[in-house]
Amino acid sequence: MAKPDILLVGPYPEWDLVELEAQYNVLKLYEAEDRDTFVQDHAGGIRAIATRGELGASADLIAQLPKLEIVSVYGVGYDAVNLDACRARSIRVTNTPDVLTNDVADLGVAMMLVQSRGMIGAETWVKDGSWGTKGLYPLKRRVWGRKAGVLGLGRIGFEVAKRLKGFDMDIAYSDVAEKPYGEGMTFIPDPVELARRSDFLFVTLAASTVTCHIVSKNVIEALGPEGMLINISRASNIDEEALLEALESGALGSAALDVFEAEPKLNPRFLKLDNVLVQPHHASGTIETRKAMGKLVRDNLAAHFAGAALPTPVI
Repeated sequence: MAKPDILLVGPYPEWDLVELEAQYNVLKLYEAEDRDTFVQDHAGGIRAIATRGELGASADLIAQLPKLEIVSVYGVGYDAVNLDACRARSIRVTNTPDVLTNDVADLGVAMMLVQSRGMIGAETWVKDGSWGTKGLYPLKRRVWGRKAGVLGLGRIGFEVAKRLKGFDMDIAYSDVAEKPYGEGMTFIPDPVELARRSDFLFVTLAASTVTCHIVSKNVIEALGPEGMLINISRASNIDEEALLEALESGALGSAALDVFEAEPKLNPRFLKLDNVLVQPHHASGTIETRKAMGKLVRDNLAAHFAGAALPTPVI
């Protein structure tokens, strides 16, 4: 029996690629010199798309694939997949939740610590000789015992909150409704009021048309010149222009960001700021988690082609 054709939108780790190629005819869109021509040449046989969260699958790409049955996303976010186009043709969509939750939460808390304590600058202070010539490193701000806000108390937000409790922090959260598992935390429905209450504001909600720029100019101003914004969700959840203006003017104290609009070509204004910690969208970037994500992608594809229930369906 011929292997099903799947379209791989962006590169996967080698250990995943080997496994995929053992089961499928993998068509690597990212290696094509002319992507449109590549898709047209193979469109008649492609039954699945394997993609990454930030790459997704556009309505235009979906429309070009008449035999498409499933889009399997390597990542928890699926906002870049056109779900309306998939629903219209009963195309299944899957993602890889849970397996990356703890690593993403770890990085968010790590970024808070690194930025608040100035650890990147402190290392430079030692390595460039400033410790010997200028003396002690400038004082920074503590983390323990301060107020944290979690915008979106889903899987990742809850794990962030669990970790923050270890620092004896006063934790509040915003979500569409109060959560029964939010015991010991204060529920504040309005993101502006959550920001006003917070020293550290973690953005951990899923991205959608509803959440686009939910971290608005008003939220950023409410967080204020002593506040820190930490984003381990999606760039679209934050008004990036408002964020840059606030960081440049001092209206916002600092930020720690793992995601950006148009990444990896982030706005160069970020690179000129000393009050922002920038990371290369690697919150789930551990060997253990990436292997688990790849396996879940393959498990979803295998279940689909076997006519079995999908392990982690989106639609």
